[in-house]
Amino acid sequence: MAEEFLGTGWQYPVTTDHRGDIETSDAEADIRESIRIILGTAKGERIMRPEFGCDIHDHVYSAASPATLNLIESSVREALVRWEPRIDIEDINARTADDDPNEILIEIEYYVRTTNSLSNMVYPFHITEGDG
Repeated sequence: MAEEFLGTGWQYPVTTDHRGDIETSDAEADIRESIRIILGTAKGERIMRPEFGCDIHDHVYSAASPATLNLIESSVREALVRWEPRIDIEDINARTADDDPNEILIEIEYYVRTTNSLSNMVYPFHITEGDG
């Protein structure tokens, strides 16, 4: 029953199998793909649903300061609470990658509501540091 609630969706990116049928993702894989879609979509990008997405894209040209990292964490939390009802956020932590100061690693810990299982993922977000 929990698997049914978690659902099935088209695999992202969209691919087909050997018969030409669209590949799908089930349960927790579908949730992870949904999170990537939400975070990868800038608000206003979808014409029929302009409010869908995440404000992290507003920070593409921001310096990777502690203030920017806090804004990114808040934007991610707000977007996931609004657009992914199958999860409860446990923690979100944004930090710069050790080997690339223009890459922000967004660590997301969440509980899947129907199974109460703790999951996590890291979403890489790239910035181009501005002049200030």
